[in-house]
Amino acid sequence: MEAAYTPNLDYLAKNGICGLMEPCQFSWEKEPTSEGAHIGLFGYQGHFLGRGVYEVAGIGMAMQKGDVALRVNFATVDKNLKIVDRRAGRIEKTRSLVKALAKIEIEGIKFLLKKSYGHRAGLILRGKNLSDKISDGDSDQVELKPRKIVPLNNSKQARFTADILNKFLEKAYQILESHSLNKRRKNQGFLAANYLLVRGAGKYKKMPSFKKRYNLKAACIAGGALYKGIAKTLGMDLIKVKGATGLANTNLKGKFLAVKNALRRKYNFVFCHIKATDTYGHDGDFLGKKKFIETIDEDIKTLFGLKNILLIITADHSTPCQEKGHSADPVPILVWGAGKDEVAKFSERTCQKGKLGKFGALKLFSKILELSEG
Repeated sequence: MEAAYTPNLDYLAKNGICGLMEPCQFSWEKEPTSEGAHIGLFGYQGHFLGRGVYEVAGIGMAMQKGDVALRVNFATVDKNLKIVDRRAGRIEKTRSLVKALAKIEIEGIKFLLKKSYGHRAGLILRGKNLSDKISDGDSDQVELKPRKIVPLNNSKQARFTADILNKFLEKAYQILESHSLNKRRKNQGFLAANYLLVRGAGKYKKMPSFKKRYNLKAACIAGGALYKGIAKTLGMDLIKVKGATGLANTNLKGKFLAVKNALRRKYNFVFCHIKATDTYGHDGDFLGKKKFIETIDEDIKTLFGLKNILLIITADHSTPCQEKGHSADPVPILVWGAGKDEVAKFSERTCQKGKLGKFGALKLFSKILELSEG
């Protein structure tokens, strides 16, 4: 934030109030996750469903009672099944690969796969006697073999689910390894998307609605499936924006225009998510992240001129380029439309001195409601 040239964000900081927010992190997480941190932002930490549910909901997959959902990465493994790249070179065109894995059924369990954005996909296991108490296949590391799926308890259902998913992953590898698209990619010097890394198993259940909890008519504008899925499970309406991809080429200006239009019409809360800063952090691309922050700064001018609103700018967690992963560092938060303090620039260090002080993400909505009433 300090390296980027951000005159518009700085203008909002000068005319707003700032602080630092500690991300929500569940006890079983090594670092904050995007799903857990967002659930905490909205105050639903007691209703976590598992990332797989949010991913499949976000890409429009309808779940049935008893379904188990998982998040999927198309990845690259070598001939010894060691992971070369967890994202298969960030492959985007995976529809033919998804189609090749359609209609697989093993021991009465159907495996439903659907493309998400980029290298991501959603997977549903549908059938009897399934459990979401199973481990991840993704260790978040390269040069190791994917983890075998194991049951997390001694139930018959968990053992069956782990066994059947391992069989599916082996079959999927065989199909992907021999797929014509992957053969072409290898010949052209690209990484083959020949393995599925799965994680975040969960089962769907109905959530207390955002509208009832906060008395706010809410909408979501996002490109990434996870964020749309979280919003959908909370009962928010999804607003489609042409070119909103969740990638660095996303239509930022279009998203901000959609925010403006939504607030002027029937919504009094809009959740607008921007993904690429996190992606650049995972890639360790400092200059790319800096440039993208500057693009956000340029396009956020679209929101100037809105009246009688609170504009809240923050993050679910940090993703330092040096770490290439998430961290538990507090994130800056800016609230415009509820007075001003002495902060003159929007960054981690300057926001330490803001009027909001330092607080946990679980307190965010109580603060928002308090400021809106003030």
